Amino acid sequence: MYVELAILALFIFLYSLVASRIERTAISGPMVFVVVGFLLGPSGFKWFDGDVTSTDLRTLADLTLALILFLDAANADLSILKRQFRIPSRMLLIGMPGAIILGFGFALWMFDDLSLYEAAILATMLAATDAALGKAVITNKAVPARIREGLNVESGLNDGIAVPILLFFIALAVSGDNDGGSTSALVLFAEELGIGMAVGLGMALVGASLLHWSIQRGWVTEIWMQITVPGLAIASFAIAQSLHGSGYIAAFTGGLLFGFLAKEATHKLVLAAEGIGETLALMTWLLFGAMVIGPTISFFSWEVVLYAFLSLTVIRVVPIFLSLAGTGESVSSRLFLGWFGPRGLASIVFAIIVINAKVPHAEFLALVVICTVFFSLVLHGISAHPLAKWLGRKESGE
Repeated sequence: MYVELAILALFIFLYSLVASRIERTAISGPMVFVVVGFLLGPSGFKWFDGDVTSTDLRTLADLTLALILFLDAANADLSILKRQFRIPSRMLLIGMPGAIILGFGFALWMFDDLSLYEAAILATMLAATDAALGKAVITNKAVPARIREGLNVESGLNDGIAVPILLFFIALAVSGDNDGGSTSALVLFAEELGIGMAVGLGMALVGASLLHWSIQRGWVTEIWMQITVPGLAIASFAIAQSLHGSGYIAAFTGGLLFGFLAKEATHKLVLAAEGIGETLALMTWLLFGAMVIGPTISFFSWEVVLYAFLSLTVIRVVPIFLSLAGTGESVSSRLFLGWFGPRGLASIVFAIIVINAKVPHAEFLALVVICTVFFSLVLHGISAHPLAKWLGRKESGE
């Protein structure tokens, strides 16, 4: 255990020394960690033992997504939706449902063994995009500000929106259609959603009030202030899960309310937490490469690979492209917004949720998600800078 921990911590330290330099290339941080994880895992030098890290990956991924959901929601500048509502609102309210519907149709057509609910689960898992994997585009000044803001808001909110949809389809798939299965699924969905929202909103309200009260009295030091947001986010997640609610809903709704209550102080409060979230995410990517990619890559059939490419292209691009019709956006910008929907951590955690829920064909669904995330890591990583420059030239009329 300690050897693996030493390797992991040492590599994170070394990467932090050159992170800025790497981010200016076509190689992203997650790509580096997945490759290193693959090389160090059972399929490479065998320095990481899959039996040691299997439970750790599940726990780490859960906590990482809970923290990221809270931070993304807290950071979401909802005023952008008022000033420039066209891009993110259409992508979330029209493009995302369109991607789920199209992904559902392709899944039913290509995979005969999947039921209606299982096909819907697969489409929903792959509808959520990863803000961290899109960082190279969101921070690139060559991309017009409205495009960067649109992608940032969309990727920050769509994984939280996907959670209740996914839980609903999981409940239907597990309960089935007989003996009141649909009714029990609705009850289970309402319980998870209701408990999650109640815990998230309640914790955010109490937490933000206590933090404000303590800051006014000078009881919180700069050092301990860095711990408040991660503690609140993970506590919201854990309490909701322990009460049989959705911890992900709790984290997302709690983050929205916390960001609203903190107002202009939000950025300062979540800055340190973002560093923690980034570190946890990279650790998850390394373990993903070590114990998931290596053992499963040989099971990527041509049907799985084809669906992965369709998910990254047609299934994502067409609904987003059509959702932006009439907004005044050019064809190039609409294609750019459609392409940059990388799949990442949220989809991986969704796959873990599906496996834990014992959904029929859960392992196959997870395999398709793993394949899609793997190709997304590579394709979106290497295309980020070239396509950002291309869009910049198009928008400037060169």
